[in-house]
Amino acid sequence: MAWIKINKIMEYINSLLDIGVLKISFWNNTILEYLIALGVFFLSLIIINIFKAVVLNKLKHLASKTNTNWDDILIRTIESVRKSFYSFVSFYIALQFINLSEKINKIISYILLIIIAYYTVKIIQEFIGYSFKNIIDKKIKEDEGFDPSILNLSKTAIKGVLWVVAAIILLQNFGYNVSTLVGGLGIGGLAIAFAIQNILSDIFSSFSIYLDKPFQIGDFIVIGSDMGIVEKIGIKSTRIKTLQGEELVVSNKELTGTRVRNFKKMEKRRIVFAFGVTYETPTEKVKKIPSLIEDIFESIDGIDLDRAHFKDFGNSSLNFEVVYFINSSEYNDYMDRQQEINLAMKKSFEEEKIEFAYPTQTLYLNK
Repeated sequence: MAWIKINKIMEYINSLLDIGVLKISFWNNTILEYLIALGVFFLSLIIINIFKAVVLNKLKHLASKTNTNWDDILIRTIESVRKSFYSFVSFYIALQFINLSEKINKIISYILLIIIAYYTVKIIQEFIGYSFKNIIDKKIKEDEGFDPSILNLSKTAIKGVLWVVAAIILLQNFGYNVSTLVGGLGIGGLAIAFAIQNILSDIFSSFSIYLDKPFQIGDFIVIGSDMGIVEKIGIKSTRIKTLQGEELVVSNKELTGTRVRNFKKMEKRRIVFAFGVTYETPTEKVKKIPSLIEDIFESIDGIDLDRAHFKDFGNSSLNFEVVYFINSSEYNDYMDRQQEINLAMKKSFEEEKIEFAYPTQTLYLNK
């Protein structure tokens, strides 16, 4: 109905205006029709810009009353839309008032669809980016050593999928057979997956480490004969600083396929150590040794004695075994306490004239 009214108005104007120039026609349109389209273009541009300003002011007013940042992202996204987009929309509206070939109409429609798809994906990406930023900030607040590499990879992957989906939808609107294309992408994807299966295994393993959390940055772990502190958990590998100081790079696939001992998870560390005294030590002093050990442990903070026993008779010593717990998972704390115990034992045994044993041989000669 609207188009019929517009045509009637144009006919009425043509009948009123007896100016031959306005009736000159080229490319299937008169000059008057081109002038009307030009007027519609500028009018549409003015209306769209006014509408944009009104909507933005209204949204900003509403956003100031809320505690969430989602509305702020929406405003920022609308503001990021370039003027060229509004100009093209106005141009598209103006073209509806003139006669164009079907081919040109189709090209312009395709361009408009591409622009709309582009800004739609950009808006969705803004919300995805904000969501991941909130998650990462929360994780870092809970754990200062948190490595956001996995989440950043996930964010990038989701954004990439968005562009692929948008491209497929556009191709479908352009008249292409999308099912054939998707099938081809599936076969190509399988071929690529086989070619880079080792890399993909490491990437999926990194997701497994992130979700299962067998260890985190700063944890002291043991992998087979290697041990050290986790410095970085990457997409493909994990970097560990060993006790010797070098950096050990281990693939994530290897880490998820082997047993990992995580000492950071310990609330207490159980320590077992042994020592021996000479066979010449009197029995009364041998009986006294466990009580001497107990006195030493009572004088040192942060450790709990479990037991101290005369264990067995060695080749050249009377052997004792001591078991205790240290209320820390740090290796340096353990070594500090063990050093205190060793020094206190040496001092106490010297006072009691008890000699530590060392490998010796005694020869008995018969005359």
